[in-house]
Amino acid sequence: MRYRLGPEARAQGHRLHVHDSLGSTNTEAMAQARAGEIGPLWIATDRQEAGRGRRGNSWASLPGNLAASVLWPVTGVAPVHLAELGFVAGLALIEALEAACGTLPDTASSIAARSLKLKWPNDVLLGGAKLAGLLLEAETVPGGRRAVIVGFGVNVAAAPDGLPATSLAAMGYAGGAEALLEQLSDRMAARARAWDRGRNFAALRADWLARAAGLGSEIAVHSGGHILQGVFETIDEGGRLVILAPDGNRHTVTAGEVHFGTAATAA
Repeated sequence: MRYRLGPEARAQGHRLHVHDSLGSTNTEAMAQARAGEIGPLWIATDRQEAGRGRRGNSWASLPGNLAASVLWPVTGVAPVHLAELGFVAGLALIEALEAACGTLPDTASSIAARSLKLKWPNDVLLGGAKLAGLLLEAETVPGGRRAVIVGFGVNVAAAPDGLPATSLAAMGYAGGAEALLEQLSDRMAARARAWDRGRNFAALRADWLARAAGLGSEIAVHSGGHILQGVFETIDEGGRLVILAPDGNRHTVTAGEVHFGTAATAA
């Protein structure tokens, strides 16, 4: 089966470019933006050789896993709302994964769906192990237009060794990366339409929090060489993490690496 988009995505004008091999789907999507492409345009590849995650980390994309990016049109989106696309994409991805888990045998389906969680700011966990990651990148391209890319990496067939990671195949999923992309594109189209260029972020924020990993629990956030420890209280109206510190003060975090539990400061 070859990659294709879902019917709702196609109806909304989404297009898809498929490659046998790429260095990075995000890099290719940004190259398309620099050449004048506006989107929504999906880039998918069977083999990604130089995938990357947040803060310059590499992302291993093993054979059979999903490596895809979407160039999202942001005309009419105020700059303050651009980062919210990461939450739009996170919800779209977890809903696509829930649909994938619905194809598993009854017992496995129920367990997998219950244990899928969103980890701030950009991961999806399955049973506490990393299943998928997102990478949001933005750039001002020729002509002064802002281009925003959302990259998706999902461990469909296999997870990299040596990490607390898992895959859909480990739960018995046999649908393949192609079926997952079809689900993902439809849910991205639906979630973005509901988000309405940031006008309805409050409702999206509530849905994200309902699926959040570690909400109300002890966490530590490593950010800029510092560690903030406390209780993960919420995300605010701008998508920033809010921590209630032991001294009763609240801190907001724009970016960082989250670790769960009281031993997280040692991570």
